[in-house]
Amino acid sequence: MPALATAALLLPLLGAAPSTARPPDAPPAPDRLQRAFADAAAEYHVPQSVLLGVSYLQSRWDAHGGAPSVTGGYGPLHLTDARTALAGATHHGEGTEDPRGDDARAPLHPKAEAAPPAELPARLTTLPRAAELTGLGEETLRTDPAANVSGGAALLAAAQRDLGEPLSADPADWYGAVARFSGAEDSATAAAYANDVFEVIRAGERRTTDAGQRVTLAARPDVTPDAAQLDGAGLRPAKAAGTECPESVSCEWIPAPYEELGDGDYGNHDLGNRPASQRIRYIVVHDTEGAWNGVLSMVQDPTYVSWNYSLRSTDGHIAQHVKAEDVAWHAGNWYVNAKSIGLEHEGFLAEPDAWYTEAMYRSSARLVKYLAKKYDIPLDRQHILGHDNVPGTTTATIPGMHTDPGPYWDWRHYFELLGRPFEPTAGGRSGLVTIRPEYAANRPEYTGCETRGEPCAAHGSSAVRLYSDHDVNAPLIRDIGLGTAPTTGVNDLSSRVSTGQQYAVADRWGDWTAIWYLGRKAWFRNSKKSPAAVPASGRVITPRKGLDSVPVYGRAYPEQAAYPAGVPAQAVSPLPYRVLAGQEYVVGEKVPGEYYYAVTFDEASHRVVTGRDMYYQIQYGHRVGYVRAADVTLSTVR
Repeated sequence: MPALATAALLLPLLGAAPSTARPPDAPPAPDRLQRAFADAAAEYHVPQSVLLGVSYLQSRWDAHGGAPSVTGGYGPLHLTDARTALAGATHHGEGTEDPRGDDARAPLHPKAEAAPPAELPARLTTLPRAAELTGLGEETLRTDPAANVSGGAALLAAAQRDLGEPLSADPADWYGAVARFSGAEDSATAAAYANDVFEVIRAGERRTTDAGQRVTLAARPDVTPDAAQLDGAGLRPAKAAGTECPESVSCEWIPAPYEELGDGDYGNHDLGNRPASQRIRYIVVHDTEGAWNGVLSMVQDPTYVSWNYSLRSTDGHIAQHVKAEDVAWHAGNWYVNAKSIGLEHEGFLAEPDAWYTEAMYRSSARLVKYLAKKYDIPLDRQHILGHDNVPGTTTATIPGMHTDPGPYWDWRHYFELLGRPFEPTAGGRSGLVTIRPEYAANRPEYTGCETRGEPCAAHGSSAVRLYSDHDVNAPLIRDIGLGTAPTTGVNDLSSRVSTGQQYAVADRWGDWTAIWYLGRKAWFRNSKKSPAAVPASGRVITPRKGLDSVPVYGRAYPEQAAYPAGVPAQAVSPLPYRVLAGQEYVVGEKVPGEYYYAVTFDEASHRVVTGRDMYYQIQYGHRVGYVRAADVTLSTVR
């Protein structure tokens, strides 16, 4: 997503100081949080399973060291105090790409205008209300996990009383209060949130939190909540008409405009006829780099860019803007745009502590599963891409390509929610690996989150750092396409891989593994005690016999002879990358050369041009790329 002006956007601060109730060398007992849930449940007469279930959906019981989420939520219960977390930090953009990425038209570089802060909705101000109900200070509620849990219990009890319901010991009697706790303004969003919470309660959960707290929610498969309680909650009816979403999420239609702007210009997407005219092959995960209301304003601006769906952090609510049959301008590469659906998640790439809620992860996963099934999109990292995996179209565009959702998006957890966890698929000495570090324990150093060159806060990460030799003091891997020296910058993708990506093994040395990456060996630490990857099987390409190297492309365009009269032939431009003889790269799929010609408002002139040349999509570096099938040999590694 393009970087946004920040005057009215909610940017999380670095977080408040930890509680001083105990010396720093005396960590809390690992059951302190579990006891806090029990104590708060007893004090406010809320079933402990309800309190635990709500907290799990908010934060998975993590406290995040007192730092706020992307929407100003604090602690295990995600009590929101967005006013405290208003824009105050310096936010750095992460790319200058043309979101359309089509050489057949002039580049588009929109700039968002800052707007004055609006009155905050109730869902973003629950912490002050919790302070009123408990008598605890707002700073205490932000920084002390036990106090935060008490605040959440007080809010749930207040919601139950407001609905005229008794403070029952039966969790089934708390459906309406849970729905109201979400802060949702419509019944569908509130119901989807409550359904998720009771799904957690029925299934049970157990995990160790980011602070080392062991928390357990015993399964209650017998709990059947009274969903009719929502009828009296005073929420507006759902507005799902026209949306393309599964029934298990809340979704509303907020259309992006398709308008003529004069002088032959128009915005902010293209009409199409997918999948009849061309397959939808990818789903692209973005973060918004802005807060919900500002993001919705931009996607409704005909002079701006577009994407298909936006997802809200507080409750997982979804807004759809562009139909799947049409082509949104979101990925900076026209070939990918024409074959993808773009999902914008409310969040900030360069804010390591600006955590995403479990509610948004789950809602996004449900939407992706629905779209993947409907359009036959494989659930793997070759087809479920981050914006940071989309290649530049030409050499000139590589440095400006965006890098969201960044190293703090939890791909491992996301794919577990998708029902496709990254498991070993081969023996220990396989020639392929799937990158899979332990998110919470994997904390590579990044710089430039708040101040350029300064270290970012230590945080769990999906990414693994690469080196030119089996030594952490060896130089980082250089990306010749960027034209700059590699750094540990949070937006510098030159020397890192991401969870779920697959690579061919080039070498091994003790606790180190080398992969083929950007045309050379790249090393990462991969010890048995703390593995960063698991063995995999799959298909790979290598240059066919007799070729020293083959070019890599950022798009799979047809050969010139395939273009009909009236459609200008597009250049098949290689990037500055090569696959050298003896190297292997993992294949995503085989695709025909294809180009969607759509440069006018009148769709009668639109054409899908399909050539005879075939390409393989490969995982070349951090981003994917394409090689001509005629240039390479395909084989299977098990």
